[in-house]
Amino acid sequence: MDAYTCICSKRDSRSYEARPILEEPLRRILQAGRMAGSAKNLQPCRFVVVEDDAKKRELATCGQFAQHIPSAPVLVAVVLPEEGREFDAGRSAQNMMLAAWAEGITSCPVTMHDGECALRVLGIPKGYRVSIVLAFSYLSPSEPLSRGARRIPLEELVHRGGW
Repeated sequence: MDAYTCICSKRDSRSYEARPILEEPLRRILQAGRMAGSAKNLQPCRFVVVEDDAKKRELATCGQFAQHIPSAPVLVAVVLPEEGREFDAGRSAQNMMLAAWAEGITSCPVTMHDGECALRVLGIPKGYRVSIVLAFSYLSPSEPLSRGARRIPLEELVHRGGW
């Protein structure tokens, strides 16, 4: 799949297949996150891979809308130093989600509203914070790619030369 098709067709999903994610596709997903650009090339993002069911259930309690994540085979927490930029984490997360989609793996970004909870559950050292958690799963053939919600037309989003 070419990059443009991958970007335009990617959809988030909260419906996950139980089958584990194979090591090689997971490695490519993590590598895509590592390759994201960062301000001043600081490369601040670190990744915590979570596959343990009990830990996934515990991590789900750290987010207000995270009830679905224990059913995902793999979670990846994108971790930043306290002074790290969210923009860098977003670039890394989007790279991973697009790389996953190209592998036939769906994803969903999840906010950890209780940051202290996420730090504790993941055993992250002082001086860091969890920016976002990504849930990954192979795409279920029965899951529709669209919920019927249309994207806002480009002409309504774009303003040239000013607003």
